[in-house]
Amino acid sequence: MTCGHCEKAVSSALSALEGVTGVAVDVFAGLVTVISGSELDDDRVRDAIDEAGYELAGRAAAPAAH
Repeated sequence: MTCGHCEKAVSSALSALEGVTGVAVDVFAGLVTVISGSELDDDRVRDAIDEAGYELAGRAAAPAAH
């Protein structure tokens, strides 16, 4: 991801997934944070990103709950 178009494409693709309540894209770091009411299926997330024309490099560890 390198621009605002990338940010919008990835955000739109992930926002369309059932259960997603928020998406934050950091184009410069190449990171996407997805907020959902329940655990998302990694394959569905990967497919959505692939369909948007990008590649999921992996999943970062979620921050520990307090």
